[in-house]
Amino acid sequence: MKLSRTVAYALQATLQLAQANSHLPVPCSRLATEGKMPERFLLQILRNLVAHGILSSTRGVEGGYTLGRKPAEISILEVIEAIDGPLAAAMPVSEGLSDDLRGKLEAALNAVTDATRHQLGSVTLAHLLPALDAPATT
Repeated sequence: MKLSRTVAYALQATLQLAQANSHLPVPCSRLATEGKMPERFLLQILRNLVAHGILSSTRGVEGGYTLGRKPAEISILEVIEAIDGPLAAAMPVSEGLSDDLRGKLEAALNAVTDATRHQLGSVTLAHLLPALDAPATT
């Protein structure tokens, strides 16, 4: 599965915010610097994630971005689809195939897409965060 650079930046920024685990807004400039992402491009991505309810934004000098929900409530699929639209099997018209073969191929691709959507939907930001170290016992 190949992800666009836009999706990669969206995932990276949401993971940075999840890892920050702060209720204080994080400025786009800080996310861009720490994540080595172009700030102007990232700003567009963050606005899109706000529009989809994944992030919340706060204006002003102390403004920035926070997760709109808990990391366990935001799936990787949701972030991907917020940027690229619904994940779907799209096959260009294949004039050289019979209707029967084309139907079978489309059914197979749809099954793979459904399985992919299910798998990506089951992985949340919380799954990707480093586990907190348990206190040492002696």
